[in-house]
Amino acid sequence: MLQPRTIALDGMGGDHGPSVVVGGAAISLERHPNLSFLISGRAADIEAELAKHPALKARSRILPTDIVVAMEDKPSQAMRRGKGSSMWLALEAVKNGEADVAVSAGNTGALMAMAKLILRPMPGIERPAIAALWPTVTSECIVLDVGANIGASARQLGDFAMMGAAMARALFHIERPSVGLLNVGVEEIKGAEEVKQAHAWLKAAGLPLSYQGFIEGHQIGQGVVDVVVVEGFAGNIALKTAEGTARQVGQYLKEAMSRTWTSKLGALLASGGFRVLKHKMDPRRVNGGTFLGLNGIAIKSHGGTDALGFASAVDLGYEMAESGLVPRLAADLDTFHEALSGEDGETA
Repeated sequence: MLQPRTIALDGMGGDHGPSVVVGGAAISLERHPNLSFLISGRAADIEAELAKHPALKARSRILPTDIVVAMEDKPSQAMRRGKGSSMWLALEAVKNGEADVAVSAGNTGALMAMAKLILRPMPGIERPAIAALWPTVTSECIVLDVGANIGASARQLGDFAMMGAAMARALFHIERPSVGLLNVGVEEIKGAEEVKQAHAWLKAAGLPLSYQGFIEGHQIGQGVVDVVVVEGFAGNIALKTAEGTARQVGQYLKEAMSRTWTSKLGALLASGGFRVLKHKMDPRRVNGGTFLGLNGIAIKSHGGTDALGFASAVDLGYEMAESGLVPRLAADLDTFHEALSGEDGETA
């Protein structure tokens, strides 16, 4: 018997607001019938969308508010004006134990700032990270940080490794996930000092993961490791470059397959293979970044996604709650911090 789970949704977040949020929740409910939802935002707008989904309406409760964090708001503005907003109420529901997970497609910087204030970082965590699922030729891997932080110390990179490994255990059911540090080369002499120091710690410490050393950018998609660790500036650029490349390749294929009658015939004969490729490259399938290092689960959906993509973010939150991610992560971080105890790098 599956345990009932409650997901708190920022009903006003993203480019499309309640239409996508409610539509995505309806799809996720079909996949996970034990779910119920708290949907925060303008009651009239949410009620209008819920009327289209009777099964979801019966499993949902609205948290009414007229305060909405705009996509263009700076985090500082959102913190000043955002108390009681749809984003705030979703996170507060997790803090108060009313919900297992909060999901928002809203302003990333505002969501991280509010999540840190409301859910609070775990003991010893200086900076939470955003972890994203990344399609590979074998299956999927986890990449973090993909945009929560600009730069990272060696200690923080070590924390990211532990957090990513805990998420991999939860999602992939691997006891000792393989972890690699993204670097400009695989040789030990290469890279920034923070990356080389983190590399030394991860090699030496007896941690519940399989550390594989440095990897380069082209190896992410090859699936050489389960978890890729990188500071947020480079991680966000890598993520958006990969998304853009996938769209570019898709456009090239579309143009090539419609150029002549023979290419159109070839496309028809290969249509089954193209459907598989389209599914594999569809960013909606792996939509959702998990905020790791907080005393609660918060998921960031892409702001421009559709209902199917938002459902993937809700599904991810559900899996994180089912796996007991937060207590597992707390235990793993304790192990790492104890391993660093007494070393000069502990406060690095």
